[in-house]
Amino acid sequence: MSGTIVIGVDGSEPSLKALFWAVRQAELTGDRLTAVIGWEYPATGWAGMMPAMPADFDPEAMARQILDEAVEKNLPPKVAASVERRVVAAPAAQALLESVADVSASLLVVGDRGYSGFKAALLGSVSLHVTQHATCPVVVVRGEEAGGGDTA
Repeated sequence: MSGTIVIGVDGSEPSLKALFWAVRQAELTGDRLTAVIGWEYPATGWAGMMPAMPADFDPEAMARQILDEAVEKNLPPKVAASVERRVVAAPAAQALLESVADVSASLLVVGDRGYSGFKAALLGSVSLHVTQHATCPVVVVRGEEAGGGDTA
């Protein structure tokens, strides 16, 4: 019986590596794929220090475009067409955990850090959070070696 693999995709290189890994895993297991991106309204206007957002600013549409481009530009058309896409109004970790619960995921796959990650961290805050709170197994796809890869 196949399940669903949920993948966190924000367009960053680590998230694309997670997407590729999940596609290969789904080929082996027959699982369905659900790619997820979370979005939030940025904090603005507080005490007049930040400019207000333009009236036509649509972070949900922007997130959907990032997700669609990541899937469509990086996967073969037949595979891309089979990937369910979810754009969730929540911080990334919350969006992933909600999606895992909503689809009764058999596996969650994330990159080791996304666009907001600090380069020196071994794991990003999202990957660390979901490994601690997910209700299914989590795979964190690592990128380059943390130490820069110099073995000499």
